[in-house]
Amino acid sequence: MQQCCGPSRREFFTNSLGGLLTASLPWWQQSAAFAARAHGKAAESKSCILLWMNGGPSHLDTFDPKLGTPNGGSFKTIKSSVRGLDLCEHLPRVAEQAHHLAVIRSMTSREGNHDRGSYLMHTGYAPSATIQHPSFGAWVSHELGDPQFDLPNFVSIRGPSIGAGFLGVEHSPFQIQEPAQGIKNLALARDVDGSRFSSRLEALDILQRNFRQQTNAVAVANHDRINDKSVRLMRSPLVKAFDLNAESSTTRARYGDTEFGKGCLLARRLIETGVKFVEVTLDGWDTHYDNFTAVKGLCQELDPGYAALIRDLAERKLLDDTLVIWMGEFGRTPKISQHDGRDHYPQAWSAVLAGGGVRAGQVYGETDAEGAKVTKDQVTVPNFFATLATLLHIDPTRELMSPVGRPISISEAGQPVRGLIAG
Repeated sequence: MQQCCGPSRREFFTNSLGGLLTASLPWWQQSAAFAARAHGKAAESKSCILLWMNGGPSHLDTFDPKLGTPNGGSFKTIKSSVRGLDLCEHLPRVAEQAHHLAVIRSMTSREGNHDRGSYLMHTGYAPSATIQHPSFGAWVSHELGDPQFDLPNFVSIRGPSIGAGFLGVEHSPFQIQEPAQGIKNLALARDVDGSRFSSRLEALDILQRNFRQQTNAVAVANHDRINDKSVRLMRSPLVKAFDLNAESSTTRARYGDTEFGKGCLLARRLIETGVKFVEVTLDGWDTHYDNFTAVKGLCQELDPGYAALIRDLAERKLLDDTLVIWMGEFGRTPKISQHDGRDHYPQAWSAVLAGGGVRAGQVYGETDAEGAKVTKDQVTVPNFFATLATLLHIDPTRELMSPVGRPISISEAGQPVRGLIAG
């Protein structure tokens, strides 16, 4: 049984409000936990971080190397902390954390177009002309998030992500493009103090009330909710979570001096504070040309940020309740093109899970010697999404009615992959 020097996050949050506060959390993060409990949300419920590899990462050059084959490429492999799991040589820090990972080498889908593939792997559904499906982040916000929480329940870092669809604007991603800059434009305007700002809000409410009565439009209600949430955010001490300067220089260096590394550090801080879903994007994986130079550079960004995130979550006793997903929209072709590149390939590719109840320290599924076909334990997109939902204690079959009168669930006829779930 794993031993620790103090209560886990689950144990801490399930204590009474007057219980002992752990010294590792600043007061404003402790207050966030108490607020969630006060508003009827289980503060011990799970959270999720999606590391989105935009463009489609090559499985052969990351988590499913095919060393010595005609199209295996120039990269060597390294051993990981899991026996039998070798990774690309440019992921040494991630390899050290492999005992926390479940590497899925048998993902398969049918969407080889970037836009369609990205939509599919964010929502679990192929694009439709009649409905905008909610992203997985929006589902997590809807099912696990506290509507009275000061911070957004869904934050997207360095990418727009996919919206909330019919779940409502309050579950859409709050975008942060530059993680080190935090949230811009929160301070009051020059010559506007708190009293004057409150007066302006009262005047706005009067105008909105009249307009609302005349139109009764959904867009007006959405605007009101966003205004209310924005004001709470401006006035909340929890915005300190967005300040990376509060971390030591040693910690910041461990994540890497890159935008992706800073995004991973910000994701950890937001999860600690109570945000339910954070997406961090690393762009540039569309390697049709000069694949190996590009992937080497991308791995040098990915490796420290990803590894430090997993390590920190584990050391802070947060990993059990935080599901970390690594994936893109598809893989890349086993065949190396005349441009020394790899093209789009949805037939067989890799995704990686950690934390959140995942059965870690394993490779799940296999591809053939060329990385071209799944030969064992195929994982389809519906089953993948059913697994993610189950890990987060969300019912993947629960249906909500869409505006067009069609019931929609997180996973369309998917079944959880039990081999990926601990216990």
